[in-house]
Amino acid sequence: MIVDSYRFLPRSFRPMFENAQPLPGEGEPVWAPFETRLADSTIALLTSAGLSVEGEQDPFDLDRERAEPTWGDPTHRVIPHASDVPLAMSHLHVNSTDVLADRNVALPVDVLDELVAEGRVGAAAPHHVSVMGYQQHGVEVWRTDTGPQIVEHLRDERVHGVVLAPV
Repeated sequence: MIVDSYRFLPRSFRPMFENAQPLPGEGEPVWAPFETRLADSTIALLTSAGLSVEGEQDPFDLDRERAEPTWGDPTHRVIPHASDVPLAMSHLHVNSTDVLADRNVALPVDVLDELVAEGRVGAAAPHHVSVMGYQQHGVEVWRTDTGPQIVEHLRDERVHGVVLAPV
């Protein structure tokens, strides 16, 4: 089966992103050793669904993205692990219906809890992180602000590893 990543995006996006190349000096993947046994590790989730806690956190900036279609909000939101927290979703490129009906579509907290209960993972982080996908033109802000802020948060919570949950 062939997946068309551009099916629901404007036609102008295909030539801009289809053959994207690494930035100068970033040709090699970044790897870090995972030194703790998974069964002894605290794991956080990071989703690109643009989730925020409804009524408590500002949503991601869709107005600016509508005005500047190649811009993506480079900020992040810290989402509590608790399953009863009401979530909102701000994303122009993803239909929110399924995600809001079942957060596990984009933030698989129940699956992580099952892995913890089975002893495969030591613990779920008390908080997870949500960003808005589509960050092609905000790479510099990610390098200098967003990425370091997320890493600091995860280190403060003594997280050993992160599962990426792209949407």
